[in-house]
Amino acid sequence: MSDHPKLAEKFASNTNRMKWHDKALWFVRQKRDIQAQSLPEWEALRDKADAIKTHTLANLDHYLSAFETNARKRDIEVHWARDAQEHNKIVLDILRRNGATKLVKSKSMLTEECHLNPFLEENGIDVVDTDLGERIVQLRHEPPSHIVLPAIHLKKEDVGTTFEKFLHTQKGNSDPTYLTHEARKHLREKFLGADAALTGVNFAISETGGIVVCTNEGNADLGASLPKLHIASMGIEKIIPRLKDLSVFTRLLARSATGQPITTYTSHYHSPQHEGEMHIIIVDNGRSQILGNKKYVKSLQCIRCGACLNTCPIYRRSGGYSYGYTIPGPIGSTLGASKAIQKNASLPFACSLCASCSNICPVKVDLHEQLYLHRQDVVDAGLLDKTKHRALKMATWVMKHPMIMDSGGKIARKLVPILPRNLLYSKFNVWGKNRELPPFPKQSFKELYKERKK
Repeated sequence: MSDHPKLAEKFASNTNRMKWHDKALWFVRQKRDIQAQSLPEWEALRDKADAIKTHTLANLDHYLSAFETNARKRDIEVHWARDAQEHNKIVLDILRRNGATKLVKSKSMLTEECHLNPFLEENGIDVVDTDLGERIVQLRHEPPSHIVLPAIHLKKEDVGTTFEKFLHTQKGNSDPTYLTHEARKHLREKFLGADAALTGVNFAISETGGIVVCTNEGNADLGASLPKLHIASMGIEKIIPRLKDLSVFTRLLARSATGQPITTYTSHYHSPQHEGEMHIIIVDNGRSQILGNKKYVKSLQCIRCGACLNTCPIYRRSGGYSYGYTIPGPIGSTLGASKAIQKNASLPFACSLCASCSNICPVKVDLHEQLYLHRQDVVDAGLLDKTKHRALKMATWVMKHPMIMDSGGKIARKLVPILPRNLLYSKFNVWGKNRELPPFPKQSFKELYKERKK
């Protein structure tokens, strides 16, 4: 079971790293704002993307079926996987059938969700993540901490020591240019020796039966071009109806993700290589369950840009690993709770309900509203922490009795400022951990309102 408060406390205990992480993500958020404001039609694009996704999800069976038919016409083999186990078995069977033992993989959060890497490694397959950030965390035996910037929690010195240990780079050299060149040499060898490539899917076009993959490093292109075998893994929600719909999403994706006008590589795969094989695995793994729930269905509109993570004050200060779920941040909190509320009961509360995530989402997923509804589900299921439940019940009772609330506020405004600090911030004040109370006003809002109304 995930325990966000405890894991967040662990990350926040390193104040310098926490502040650096917060600042780094906010820098990306600001770049996004500049790009969004540069397009007068930005809000119209968001509305269009929302409309396309809403329509597609309402007719998902039709578009998936048409995609399969059109992909098969292009000699692409299409597979269906109900869950992670089926997906992993299909990948292994394809690799074994082709005698492949070395696989290069470009960024795919779906394969992280399915825990594909450890499964393949247990079965004798050498798997190399080729996105630089993903390769760094793979060498460190860590999962990605962000869906677009998987190693954003690491400083260049961390990367330097990691490469020193695994790639035998110069001791103490953490120069980014040097490290990038060394990573390029290392990965080039892996690309050249690969038997097969696996890529994720950003968009699958029902009308054409092809897929589109967006990267900044070109690693998906190199991986899918050198070996003759290409496997692509996609969730059922990646479908868009027509080729012309793609331009709406590519204009939104990179601007929202990293503040770029467009990703460096937007690659279309519409058939196998000459004398090669191309396979697409369409994965459900709990998505149908969300599709059938009106409260949470819009979470399937997500295009995995990570903008909600970059703006979230909780994610920026608690780090990706505090969520204990494959996808962190606001979108991960709602997806995790939708799939397994008992296991992820703490995630809907990793939110300030500030609504910044919903305001910034390029496809208008109502994230903060979903997290508010998930909180109610957690309480109804009896999964809320007992201390927090008692505190909330007491707060509800006080708010229902205005006289008691007014009197309590008056006493608190006089008493709290003169209490000794060691008493005020004792172990009984859980809220006071790493927080400072603001100065207490002399009058309540109600008193001020009455006074000024005279």
